Amino acid sequence: MEIILREDVQHLGRAGEIVKVKDGYARNYLLPKGLAYPATEANKKRITYEAERLAKQRLAEKEAAVSEAQRLTGIELSFSVKVGEEDKLYGSVTAGDIQRRDKRQIDLPEPIRALGDFQVGIKIHPDVRPEIVVHVVKE
Repeated sequence: MEIILREDVQHLGRAGEIVKVKDGYARNYLLPKGLAYPATEANKKRITYEAERLAKQRLAEKEAAVSEAQRLTGIELSFSVKVGEEDKLYGSVTAGDIQRRDKRQIDLPEPIRALGDFQVGIKIHPDVRPEIVVHVVKE
């Protein structure tokens, strides 16, 4: 089934794109949640008129994300953790731990399980990914 996305959907596409998905996914998830609408001829014509508005909106979002990224440069967080023999951590520092201190979406593929300094990405915008420094030190 072809649909037109109303909003950005992760791993599927951006707002205004025409994508092909399975019927059940469209019927049971995307359409009821208002994330998409059917790709009829009338809707395809309507999306061409909305394309300019979407482009302006995306540009404004990216500019806001760039200014936010500039504010984030230089942020450093420090975590004191308990360590055992050979400086092995009891547990780990997870994205949730970092979010409790920073309140942003953290892009941490796996928890930090060692002492040291780590660069951790922050999800602000698909094209803008600033990094903060996380220090993991002995307690």
